[in-house]
Amino acid sequence: MNTLYEQIQQAVAYIRTRTSLQPRFGLILGTGLGDLADEIVPDQVIPYADIPHFAVSTVASHAGKLILGHLAGMPVVCMAGRFHYYEGYSMQQITFPVRVMKFLGVERLMISNASGGLNPEYQAGDLVFVKDHINWQPDNPLRGMNDERLGPRFPDMLHVYDRRLNARALALAAQWGIRAHEGVYLALSGPNLETPAECHFMQLIGADVVGMSTVPEVIVAKHSSLPVWVVSVVANQGHTPLSTQETSLEDVVAAVCEAAPRLRRIVTQVLSECAAVALG
Repeated sequence: MNTLYEQIQQAVAYIRTRTSLQPRFGLILGTGLGDLADEIVPDQVIPYADIPHFAVSTVASHAGKLILGHLAGMPVVCMAGRFHYYEGYSMQQITFPVRVMKFLGVERLMISNASGGLNPEYQAGDLVFVKDHINWQPDNPLRGMNDERLGPRFPDMLHVYDRRLNARALALAAQWGIRAHEGVYLALSGPNLETPAECHFMQLIGADVVGMSTVPEVIVAKHSSLPVWVVSVVANQGHTPLSTQETSLEDVVAAVCEAAPRLRRIVTQVLSECAAVALG
């Protein structure tokens, strides 16, 4: 049986048979944010099913294709649709594309997601640039034998998130009148949404938003020495003990789609600026 390292090399080798593009930025697009992929001038679009060892997204709002091309002048590799633990995939399957992006040569990873708002100052449609996380998912993508070719046995989780890009994005948001914050993301396994009591507890321990993705990919990015920039779109306000309104997937997608143009404006501007200089 092939090792994880060998599987990564096989996936990378296949992708390189389809394109000579050298991506500098990796993108993972979450629920309702696939429109950002439409801004990419494509060099190659590859269905996940064609790539060795890739999983296939089962979520209806996720396209399930790898796009290589240019966004705002930046050469990128973009996951239009991601994998989730609640779909039944292992943490290794969920994070496999991050490993592949690293070996394709990307210098930084940008991740987007939809989340529930916990901070009472947040509103649906707000953008939250993540500065830290709390991991409540029941497994870890680094569990098992460690391969030093992929990263260290015990990666330190200090300075995981790119606060410099956060600061630039927040400055742009202020300039353009876009509601945005810097906050803490809490990851659950899902797929059920949170109870009012859980939301209250998560607020008490310092979480600003809650979602069902992102942290496994962030852990593997850190393991791979890959800087990470994460933005979360608040899709709804978390339940309180007085909540009477349930939240559906349709509600989440509608709220995120409404906010998507604001996110797209900030992301494309940041990438345009990064494309003009060394990422550093």
